[in-house]
Amino acid sequence: MACGGQAQVNARSRTNQLLYQAELVAALPAGDDEHAPARQMALEESALALFELALESLLREVTEHARLSEHRWTVLLAQDGPALAELQRLRDLKAQPESWLNWLGEQLERLHSDEGAARRAIHNPAMIAVGNQIGLRQQLLENLQAAKREIGALRETSLEW
Repeated sequence: MACGGQAQVNARSRTNQLLYQAELVAALPAGDDEHAPARQMALEESALALFELALESLLREVTEHARLSEHRWTVLLAQDGPALAELQRLRDLKAQPESWLNWLGEQLERLHSDEGAARRAIHNPAMIAVGNQIGLRQQLLENLQAAKREIGALRETSLEW
């Protein structure tokens, strides 16, 4: 047991834990009172922040053999980042416009900007609805599922090496 009576957690367990927590937060109902829009934005940005922590935990997990001193995703997934097969696979994935990692990178840039990632829903009866426009909450849930599938495949490949 570690200090505080908590069991030691390895990088893989921590990655799984953070992905699960991000899903839990993203799926929480915002309610239907006057604070619901602000609460929804807070839930979405909280889930994104947990997703970012999960990404960095994943990077620690797949690079632990390299004993890197830096684990920020912006550094490791940069084109001039460390030359490791696992990182190159993730860089290639991030370069695909429809991938969960590309989506996450864009959302995290927005999250860290002055504007933030979450947006208030616009309820203007004069506006024409745009088809197939899904909210950040649904995008989060879909990309978390895609990430979990890809992480499973990445872990299998890492074990084979």
